[in-house]
Amino acid sequence: MFTALSLREFKSWENTGTIDLKPVSLVLGTNSSGKSSLIQSLLMLKQTEQSPDRAVHLNLGGDEQNDLFDFGDFDDVLRKGIKGDRRFEIALEFSTPNPESRVPKGRFNCIYSQDSSRAVVVNEWTLGTNTKIFQSIRRKRGAYSIVVDDNVSSPVCKGREYAPQRSVGLPPEAIAALGMDGALVEDLSLLLRRELQSISYLGPLRRKPERDYTWNKTLPGAIENDGNRAIDVLLANSQLKNGDHNNIIHGVSKWLAKMNIADSLEVKQVGRSARYEVVISKNGIQSNLRDVGIGVSQVLPVLTLAYFAPEGTTIILEEPEIHLHPLAQSVLAELFVEISQERNVQFIVETHSEHLFRRMQTLIARQTFDIEQVAMYFVENLDGNAQLRTLDVDDFGRVHNWPDGFFGDALGETREQTKLAIKRAKALREKEHGHISG
Repeated sequence: MFTALSLREFKSWENTGTIDLKPVSLVLGTNSSGKSSLIQSLLMLKQTEQSPDRAVHLNLGGDEQNDLFDFGDFDDVLRKGIKGDRRFEIALEFSTPNPESRVPKGRFNCIYSQDSSRAVVVNEWTLGTNTKIFQSIRRKRGAYSIVVDDNVSSPVCKGREYAPQRSVGLPPEAIAALGMDGALVEDLSLLLRRELQSISYLGPLRRKPERDYTWNKTLPGAIENDGNRAIDVLLANSQLKNGDHNNIIHGVSKWLAKMNIADSLEVKQVGRSARYEVVISKNGIQSNLRDVGIGVSQVLPVLTLAYFAPEGTTIILEEPEIHLHPLAQSVLAELFVEISQERNVQFIVETHSEHLFRRMQTLIARQTFDIEQVAMYFVENLDGNAQLRTLDVDDFGRVHNWPDGFFGDALGETREQTKLAIKRAKALREKEHGHISG
């Protein structure tokens, strides 16, 4: 699980400060404020860790088949208008609940710059615990110094061969030079890699439903960013016997019913072909997924991913509420809380939904979960710089530092409507009184 994130000179962020990440973290804010950049920093590290080239320092994307996001080039990532050193920084804190892990938690920090050929390189790399720090610092002509506990004056070794690999680890030469400490570096690097590998991401643009689907009778390794392969997961799960503890279809049906958009979901083979259809039942009527509201197909990947992602996964969602009616949006808050508790899954959610947020406030007031298990942030852009506000929520779900006007003013709208109704009724009475007097 990721427990903290901070960025410097990244996209629209001059400095985020330390952002605490909880089992459920909600990020709200205005359009183009910098919310997505928080998520993108994690995706950038994940696709770097997955790069086939271990010598790569940072993978900015461009491979549509294998990358999560195309960041463009270095200047597209570096904050516009930066003064001084042309560098940006990503820092993480992470932990594992595994009691058998020799390293239960760690912290990572990486500063990136460009070399003389304008390639992105690691300028300074840090990995460590609360008591031990390891660094790889770039020197002249691409050489790196390996430093322990900030002892810069006495590096363990120097050379071009000691450059970090894929941003998340040191090469074998550096591990060997560190001696006994090399094992700790490898453990920390393994923990960081596992956390990055465990990220499952679902973007705001998802595929439209098909009338039927071809299935090769295999379980996909992952659900793709646009929700593709979610139906394959449901098809594979439909072959499990009733009562199986891992019945994803049962879980998805439960939440569709809570959202009041369907009573249940099932998968049916089309004749004797290799094609299958997803059938939605509502009020005793069965319909093909293609023939029901678009909201059902758009939320299916969200619900499926919540059950399909392995325990310990970090699920990152952008606008999970898209195309859902208000009640269904609010139920998403319950989904995140329940699944995070039941399956030890972390949710980082970017949303514009007032209904989702208000239900989370209600859950806090009900004491459905420990308030320390959720974090809520508001992002706004001031003069081109993203600013983060940690929402101060008390035990009753009340926010004490809410920005004005983001969700509108429901109470104000009601007052205005009442005022206009009274004014119109008064004018009508005066008109009728004048007509009678005449």
